[in-house]
Parts: sequence; structure tokens; C-alpha cells
Amino acid sequence: MKYERQIEEIVRYFKINEKNEENFKIGVEFEHFIVDADNLTAISYFENGGIHDTLKELQYKGWESISEGEYILGLNKNGTTISLEPGSQFEISIKPYKDIKAIENEYLNFLGDINSILHPKNQVLIMLGYQPESRISEIKMIPKKRYDLMFNHFKARGKYAHNMMKGTASVQIAVDYKSQEDYTKKFRIINALSPVLYTLFDNAPFFEGDEWKKHCIRTDIWLNCDSHRCGIVEGALDDSFNYRSYAEYILNRPIIFTSNSSGIKYTGYTLYKDIFNPENYTIKELEHALTMFFPDVRTKKFIEIRMADSVPYPLNLSLVALWKGLLYNEDNLNQLYEQIKIISIDDVLSAKKQIIENGLDGRLMDKTVKNIGLIMIEMAKKALCQEEVKYLNPLEKMLSENKNPAQITKEKLHLNKKEALDWCIVK
Repeated sequence: MKYERQIEEIVRYFKINEKNEENFKIGVEFEHFIVDADNLTAISYFENGGIHDTLKELQYKGWESISEGEYILGLNKNGTTISLEPGSQFEISIKPYKDIKAIENEYLNFLGDINSILHPKNQVLIMLGYQPESRISEIKMIPKKRYDLMFNHFKARGKYAHNMMKGTASVQIAVDYKSQEDYTKKFRIINALSPVLYTLFDNAPFFEGDEWKKHCIRTDIWLNCDSHRCGIVEGALDDSFNYRSYAEYILNRPIIFTSNSSGIKYTGYTLYKDIFNPENYTIKELEHALTMFFPDVRTKKFIEIRMADSVPYPLNLSLVALWKGLLYNEDNLNQLYEQIKIISIDDVLSAKKQIIENGLDGRLMDKTVKNIGLIMIEMAKKALCQEEVKYLNPLEKMLSENKNPAQITKEKLHLNKKEALDWCIVK
């Protein structure tokens, strides 16, 4: 009986966060690395002029601090939030907007604030899927208790779990759903197409300072991170997948630690169903549990799409436009859903292995991921208004030239690493 009540409460959370279609918005998180402008090594949180000092300086530009003890670990300004990932990856979470132009304006305002602080210190923001120069052993963790617990927990998990924490950066998109049926369609479509998105936005030409000779390093990292909480949600490509399915996914896995008014408590491998009290909990506690799982596609009060590497502006807005055009148009949504019904979890897992070896030439069933990407772009273009179609141009141009971001950089490596990566540096 308790298990059924647990499911009911989590399903209720998903249900109350449904949105009317006319109120659909897009949320986005852009992650960056802050590096030395000359040698591209990571700037640490603690060093003189480092990340902590940058956060303090941003307060003079109207950003309000979010602290843990004596340390500033985040900032907020007009609903837009800056936070830090474990290795000091600099993330900006832009509140949801209907229009891509509004997202762009918020992002450009952030860049104006941050660059005026970084450039005098000979530091730059760089947008990549993996650190360009510094190795994991050289990157210090930020002083956040939850990350210390995760770091220690992951020691016994996948071989790349610490690389995920300290070395990776991504673009994450949040989309709304209006009903359980709408949720199911979107969740299944996004998961089925995950190898395509990993590849189109593969922007990790280096791994631990050296050129990565294969493709899609973040795909490989997530495959070797933690099987309890990464990859594709169990049953995500089944006809029966729904709110309850995701609730059971959460309940039958460990959340590592709890976070409530009493503080943070390590729970190790205890399953969430053995922790969650459906009769006495807060929404904040439940939302914490939902954030402790990192599948390709995650459910919170929205559907979070997590496959794309961090890519430079304006290519990062192509990702926003692509998903808006595909998922917020009923004709596109239904057409995609019918087309991906034949794709199984085994097909997706096979495609993930192929894209690591073959990049854009990797296949998802009978098509290359490049060709699927071009089809997706054409579908999205038909659904977007004229003012927003332009945001797809960088992606379309790149893919028509048979390239993705990592390949663009690798083609320039005969110059040197710094010059090859210049296009990924935020000016």
C-alpha cells in the first residue's frame, strides 16, 4: 500500500505541472568552462582571481548571491540563475520564455556582465563538451557538500563518473507537456533520437588534454558513469510508458543522499522507495530526488533534454529552435511519434556505439544520424515562425557541410589548439 501511495504522489507532481498548450515555454541551461586565455587551462574556484572572486564581482552588476556557508556558489538576477557544476563549470539557467529572442537577450546580457570581469584577468568562457587542456586530477572540486558525497559515491561506479562531474559541459533544454499522452509522446521521441542529438552537437575534440580520436566522448562518459542513474530510462520506448513508469524508475533506485530541513544525509545504496514518506514530505524534498538521476531525458516539472554538448553562440540557440519546432507543433509531434515507434531500446544502444566510432556516419536503424538530423531540421523549419527559423541556420549550414562542432575544430588543429578552438571562445 505504501508503494502505491508513493507512486500516486509522484504522479500527482507530474500531473499538476502540466501546462496549457498556449502557455508552453522553453527553458535552457548553458554550461561553460572558464579557462586561461593563453594556455586554456581550467581556472579553479579557489585561486586568486578565480571563480569565487568572479562570483563576488558579479554582485556589483546586480546579481544576488546564493551561498553555502562562507562560499558563494551561485547568483540570481531577474529569474536567471548562475550555478556551478562540481569542477567549476559555469552554468547559466535562463528562465522559460515563449520566444527564442527573449532567451537570446538574457544570454547576451549575461555575456556582457561576465566578459567584462573575465577579460581583464586574461580569462575567457569557452563552450565545449569536455575540458580542452586540464586533466581531471588537476581540477579541484567546489566546496559543496552534495558534490563531495557524490564524488565519493561514484568511486565505486563507472570508470568515467568523475570525468562526468568535473570535465563535462552541456546544453540542456526544458520543454513543457500538456497531458500524460503528450508527455509520453515527447519522452519517447526524444529518447529514440538521443544518438542523433549527441552527434549533431558533439563538441568534445579533446579528452584529458589530448585529441579524442573517436567521436561523442560525452556519450561514452555517460555509458560508463553510473548504471543506476544514467542512460535511457527503463521502458522509455515502450507503448505503455507514462507518469507511473517514471515514478517507478525513481523509486527503485538509490538517490545517494537526502536533503531536507535537517540537512544533507548520505543514504548510499538505499532505494528511494525505502526513504520516501508519501504522507509527510515537502515538494523540495521530492524535487531533490528527481535531480539525483541523470538519464538522457529527465522528468521534473518539465521534460529535460540532456544530450547536447556545450556549443558556442549562436549554434546553442539552434538546439532551442530545433526542439521547439519539433515538439511544440502538433503535426510534427504526431509525425515523429509514428516514425519512431519502430525504434527499440536495442536500436538506440546500438546507435550509441556506432556514433562513438563513426560520428555523423553512425546509423540509427537504416539511416545515418546526419540524414536524420537534416530531416529534423526541415521539419522544424516548417513549424517555426519566420523570425525564429533563422536560429536553425548555423546548424543547417554545419550539417550540410557534413560537419559537427568537434570536426570543425579538428580540421583546424594543423594551426594549434588555441587557434583551432578560437570559434568556441565567447567573445
